[in-house]
Amino acid sequence: MKKSDIGLIGLAVMGENLALNMERHGWQVSVYNRTVIGIEEGVVDRFITGRGKDKNFVGFTELKDFVQSLATPRKIMMMVRAGKPVDELTDQLLPLLSPNDILIDGGNSNFEDTERRIKYVESKGMRFIGSGVSGGEEGALNGASIMPGGSVSAWSEIKPILQSIAAKADDGTPCCDWIGAGGSGHFVKMIHNGIEYGDIQLICEAYALMKNLLHLSNETIATHFERWNEGKLKSYLVEITSHILRQKEADGTYLIDKILDTAGQKGTGKWSVINSMELGMPLNLIATAVFERNLSALLDLRREASDVFKRSPSGKQFDEQTMVDQIFHTLYASKIVSYAQGFNVLKQASEQFKWQLDAASIARMWRGGCIIRSAFLDNIASAFEKSPSLSNLLLDDFFHNEIDEALPYWKQLVATATMEEISIPAFSSALNYFYSLTTRRLPANLLQAQRDYFGAHTFERIDHERGQFFHENWTGHGGNTSSGTYNA
Repeated sequence: MKKSDIGLIGLAVMGENLALNMERHGWQVSVYNRTVIGIEEGVVDRFITGRGKDKNFVGFTELKDFVQSLATPRKIMMMVRAGKPVDELTDQLLPLLSPNDILIDGGNSNFEDTERRIKYVESKGMRFIGSGVSGGEEGALNGASIMPGGSVSAWSEIKPILQSIAAKADDGTPCCDWIGAGGSGHFVKMIHNGIEYGDIQLICEAYALMKNLLHLSNETIATHFERWNEGKLKSYLVEITSHILRQKEADGTYLIDKILDTAGQKGTGKWSVINSMELGMPLNLIATAVFERNLSALLDLRREASDVFKRSPSGKQFDEQTMVDQIFHTLYASKIVSYAQGFNVLKQASEQFKWQLDAASIARMWRGGCIIRSAFLDNIASAFEKSPSLSNLLLDDFFHNEIDEALPYWKQLVATATMEEISIPAFSSALNYFYSLTTRRLPANLLQAQRDYFGAHTFERIDHERGQFFHENWTGHGGNTSSGTYNA
């Protein structure tokens, strides 16, 4: 029997569709699943006799037979739940593998777990790839954004398969390229997901303003999103928002109005924020988006609080076109801030972990297939191609001009929403990040003085070179002993 080009383990939604994508591009795929549905029909049999029927698949119910069906060096993509299942499956596979075989974790694993697994698998003579895969069910089937990193020597072996199943940008470039060593692939996917959290929250705030300030119908709001998707804000998330707002139930009512306002999350947004803090990089907007999901889950508390604190909006009538223009510019500018923060975290991680991340390449990989694909990723790629060491996306000439154009609308909208008592935390966070970033002298001088006063944490002075630290005897009866200077 002809050996398969690649094996795939895990035939849930993402795994099944990735397998179909691989087969459609000419690869013979061996498939295996660890679980059985019901008593009579197994997952593998269901796939082979269903969506995989008469296609170039070979199905297995025994792991050993599955491994032996693969051409060497074997390539096995694991599409299983992140965490313990990846470790368990890796341990089951390793005794069955040969030197230089390749394991690919395509789930949403924590990058630190990936770092650990790479060392472990390489110590056994095999190779390990941690690959972010974005695009959901549609992307898995028709072309995803794929972000592989890990054992460097494995890239040339897996490149033809992964690039064949990746989405293609408008210029034909595959939305898949080598990210770097270690857990870099999963780190980049994590930041992608964090930006996704931010994008979604920003769009929700735009929707809330049109709904609660302008009192527009779902159809009208959908029309505005549809129009925005033809210009600067062209993106997958803006596109699907217009579709969602028009979705009706059998009785002709809008589904969006029936959905409970509590949001879920799977953890990658939270990981983004935690790691940004570990790296000492602000990720304000994405942190706000994560916390808003947490707050939305406190449904009973919010209902109680809304009964206690009554809103008192002005009742003023706002011109629809004027306000919609403000929302458009605010959404666009805030989105730029979100990406600027995300890429700054990537830059810092690259330096700290010595990954040598290519920001322009990452932006290009996100142009197709992934959830955050959008028109202005070309502009982001161009900015980093022009200046690979760019310290912040907002300092690029193109984005500088875009922010300057949007700023008057942005300021006015945040002020109006605040006066009308409408919550827009992500829009506000983005604006305040911009103001803090562009403030030459922040009040952190007082903050550091307070730290030195109560804890002798020292401070630097504007009339001395950076790196010299001082302690003041603020009370006149303290000592000269000071704490060490460090940043946690």
